Amino acid sequence: MQHSTPTDQSSLDEWLSYLERLHPSTIDMGLARVRQVAERLALDTPALKIVVGGTNGKGSTCAMLEAILLAAGYKVGLYTSPHLIKFNERARINGKIVTDADFTAEFNRIEAARQDVSLTYFEFTTLAVLAMFAKAKLDVMVLEVGLGGRLDAVNMVDADCSIITSVDIDHVEWLGDTREAIGAEKAHIYRSGKPAICSDPAPPQSLLDYASAIGADLWLFGRDFNYSGDRQQWAFAGRAQRRNAMAYPALRGANQLLNASAALAALESLRDRLSVPQQAVRLGLIQASLPGRFQILPGQPLTILDVAHNPHAAAVLEKNLGNMGFHPYTYAVFGMLSDKDVESVVRHLAGRIDFWFCAGLPGPRGLTGEQLAQRVQETIATMPAPPAEKPTIKAFDTVELAYGQARANCNLDDRIVVFGSFLTVAGALEKVTD
Repeated sequence: MQHSTPTDQSSLDEWLSYLERLHPSTIDMGLARVRQVAERLALDTPALKIVVGGTNGKGSTCAMLEAILLAAGYKVGLYTSPHLIKFNERARINGKIVTDADFTAEFNRIEAARQDVSLTYFEFTTLAVLAMFAKAKLDVMVLEVGLGGRLDAVNMVDADCSIITSVDIDHVEWLGDTREAIGAEKAHIYRSGKPAICSDPAPPQSLLDYASAIGADLWLFGRDFNYSGDRQQWAFAGRAQRRNAMAYPALRGANQLLNASAALAALESLRDRLSVPQQAVRLGLIQASLPGRFQILPGQPLTILDVAHNPHAAAVLEKNLGNMGFHPYTYAVFGMLSDKDVESVVRHLAGRIDFWFCAGLPGPRGLTGEQLAQRVQETIATMPAPPAEKPTIKAFDTVELAYGQARANCNLDDRIVVFGSFLTVAGALEKVTD
């Protein structure tokens, strides 16, 4: 069936529907096609380019960088993915989400420029955002890597500074099933002679070897930068710069000082070209926001939204839940995709959850509520040290139904944690905003 090509009069939804059908596969790793089209577009810009990759923590690091740089008075573009509710969330210029009209104008331009070159949804989007950023005459671009690094479309950008926040197991079908293999893929966002920040406390040897082989200026957490803190405040120490007496970041969670340190190390590495006063750092860290990263909704019962969808993120979520005050019961609204390590995620969190409300997710990769509930049950039953109290496990067709039932069942002093996927958190947010 032939689908008509959208025009400059088409809506954003029409364009996005077209992009979803355009390429034979959702993910097609490689830079040759997207570079070919990029060369036909005016994407050159003198803006400083900070590229952020990693298994977890990259969204938080990007949000902090954007907030600090805006507080310092710079013109900043931010590109992240995926979105939670609206597609437009993926791009911000000077703190404002890009409009439908801005996206459709660039999509129309790229469609004309690509000719017979096939692009994925993500590649098309990346080109559109880079084109918008080039027109906006920015000082700094903060770009989050979509998947991996070496073959991700964002890697066509020649970064002035690259950050890898963490390396752990995820997307194994594309990146490999060991930290060494994944580290090698992610390390390719580093550039020769340019600052290469790594905030993973135990980076894989493959990352260190690649940085050395290309002559990157490698900044390692614990060697080149670090942090310290007490109950009231925290401090950052870099190679030649200290930032003391800072309030804790607005973003909650055990790993946020690690993410903040990566952002500050990047800013220190660029200080000859990017002056950032201490007050801008303080202000930016308390203003940074990022939905779905240990986000606590107002009111009772306490509700936590977290996009944790791999073992590393689940371990951090478990630690964050353990650091909270006492709650008689914890309800999980849990939805995951079929290509994720469901069992490891469940094992990390089994000791914290009393009621598992397993929700079906849409799309070909989404597990049904029944499938997920079965896997939760089997995982907990085979744990060497299962929870002392046998949890309740129920299946629901959608996140909205699971979340609604959790709210109906729990008392005001209980808590609900919504996690497992961006789709899970988005479903709960849509229910909240109805």
